[in-house]
Order: sequence, then C-alpha cells, then structure tokens
Amino acid sequence: MSYYKHHLFICTNQRDDGKGCCQDFDSESARKYMKQRAKQLDIHGYGPGQCRINNAGCLNRCKQGPVMVIYPEAVWYTWVDTSDLDEIIDKHLLKGEIVERLRIPDTDTFDKDKN
Repeated sequence: MSYYKHHLFICTNQRDDGKGCCQDFDSESARKYMKQRAKQLDIHGYGPGQCRINNAGCLNRCKQGPVMVIYPEAVWYTWVDTSDLDEIIDKHLLKGEIVERLRIPDTDTFDKDKN
C-alpha cells in the first residue's frame, strides 16, 4: 500500500532551448492552486489517506502539456483551467474516479523529436 492515498507530480519544467514545455502553460500556478485547494479540503498532508502534490521536472510528455501524473494509479492528465483542476480534485482525489475527458491515453508513446 502506498504511503499517500494519492501522490501527484505536476510538470513545472521550463526548457532553456525554447522548445515547448509545461511551464509555458503556467503549470507552477496550477500546482500551487491544487495544493491550496487540497489543504482547504484537509486531504493534503503526510501519511496514509492523505495526498501529496509535488512539482516535477520534465515528464517527457510535452506535446500533451501541461501534464500531471497521479500515483498509485499512474493516471496522466492534462488541463486547460482551474475548473479542470477542480474536477480532478473532486472526482479523482475525493471520489477515486478517473476524469476520462482530461486523461492522456496510456497508449501515447514517447517521441524524443517532439518532446
């Protein structure tokens, strides 16, 4: 069993070479928003039953950016705005339901020329 009920990694990478990246979508603000909302809901913290929201460097799925992954389910998401982030919190973190409309398909493969 995982230490946290959910562990989120949100890509906040900023590329130096000018190629597209998640931070182009202000993913750091999304991470801060999700962390604040999880704290308000009293689900963010240390220990079993809690969630942890972390930033991550490049997750190599830049063409779907911005991206996050939630473990232990290993579900990848993208989003457009805070209403999408709220839906991920409300459905996935609180109810254990995958938000299919925001999910990045598992079948997507890494393409080093596009990432």
